[in-house]
Amino acid sequence: MSHLPIRFTTVILSFAPLFLQRSWRHAEVLLTGAILVPGQRTVTSILRIMGLKQKRRFVNYHRVLNRAA
Repeated sequence: MSHLPIRFTTVILSFAPLFLQRSWRHAEVLLTGAILVPGQRTVTSILRIMGLKQKRRFVNYHRVLNRAA
């Protein structure tokens, strides 16, 4: 998360205990990308701004949001 100032990093890391470790890796990317992306915040635009547009298993990022309780 070196893309963000320390104050944003602190806020994002406060959400870590709410996720399992596997899903936290994806949630962290989504949260960071949502801060950085201009315009509409979709999973696709977030992955694009984070440099992951060619990621083979992009569906895992969608699952983080779909399985939220």
